Amino acid sequence: MKNNISFVRKYILNAITCLFVMSFTFLNPIDTFASNDDNHEVEEKIDAGELIFDHILDSYDWHICTWKGKHISVYLPIIVHSEGELYSFSSKNFHHHHPYHTKDKHGNDVIFDIPEEGKYAGKVVRVMDDGTHIRPLDFSITKTVCGIFISCTLLVVIFLLVAKGYRERGEKSPKGIQSLIEPLIIHVRDDIAKPNIGKHYEIYFPYLLTVFFFIFINNLLGLIPFFPFGANVTGNIAVTAVLALFTFFITTFTGKKHYYKDIFNTPGVPWWLKFPLPLMPLVEVVGCFVKPVVLAIRLFANITAGHIVVLGFICMIFILGEMSAMAGGAISVVSLLLAIFVDCLELLVAYIQAYVFTLLSAIYFGAAAKEEHEH
Repeated sequence: MKNNISFVRKYILNAITCLFVMSFTFLNPIDTFASNDDNHEVEEKIDAGELIFDHILDSYDWHICTWKGKHISVYLPIIVHSEGELYSFSSKNFHHHHPYHTKDKHGNDVIFDIPEEGKYAGKVVRVMDDGTHIRPLDFSITKTVCGIFISCTLLVVIFLLVAKGYRERGEKSPKGIQSLIEPLIIHVRDDIAKPNIGKHYEIYFPYLLTVFFFIFINNLLGLIPFFPFGANVTGNIAVTAVLALFTFFITTFTGKKHYYKDIFNTPGVPWWLKFPLPLMPLVEVVGCFVKPVVLAIRLFANITAGHIVVLGFICMIFILGEMSAMAGGAISVVSLLLAIFVDCLELLVAYIQAYVFTLLSAIYFGAAAKEEHEH
């Protein structure tokens, strides 16, 4: 017990540091802007596909609810760099799909728009004088970015509270949030880091701890269906790709000499698979790049699929309700029960996906960190 407490104390600060580094990699440090003024009338019929994709895809505003035929949304700031100038304005300027008109430093007209179709559908573009679209450098605060701000803030607060508990209680038994977080920290150490990395696990443990809690908390927050939660952070391929790149770069830059030797001269493989055609070295090199791709896609696909299934069950109520009030009422009970059941499964998936991502990262680190005599 004493060793566990000292271990958690030692790495709690490292985890907080990693959280800040990762948050600044994902995010743009700009204050958000909110507005609830929206006069857009709700369509009479529900478009299930649009509703589902509106939830799982990123956007420049955050829809909260619809009240008396009006959408209530938080309009987020758009920050773009185009033709040597930085432009910042609210996404409310694209209300009703109208383009935004402004001036550059020379007084010339500048037009920004969000096309509904084409190559840049759903993205901010600059409309040139000849009508063509060019994509500016986009540093906007989107719904996903806001979700990351919220989750990282929550994680830092949790870790600080845990650290405060250890500071005040010393070696006494954990209490409150300590008793919830400490088993997870010890679980990552004893069941993931140590068995798969070995004696070098302490080098990688702060990252493994951080990525586990980051994925886990975002998976859980994504299941809460009201503002300021519900952002599909880990269902965004850009977010999972950045996490996978962290794992890839750590593996690549901390790999021992023997790790690279095994890539280009794989042991236990017949010589004719290495020479004259270096088939196995090519397979191993490709595998180094496939691993982070698999990490990113696995997390993204599993989380997104869960959200789609739950929203699909909810949409069934309204789709059948438009056909017949009786059919809508009959299916509502079944759909809600199925949605609740899938949501309960998603609670388990939230942990499993965090565990699998962390476990695979630890396995990659272990392969890279092992010395020749350890094989």
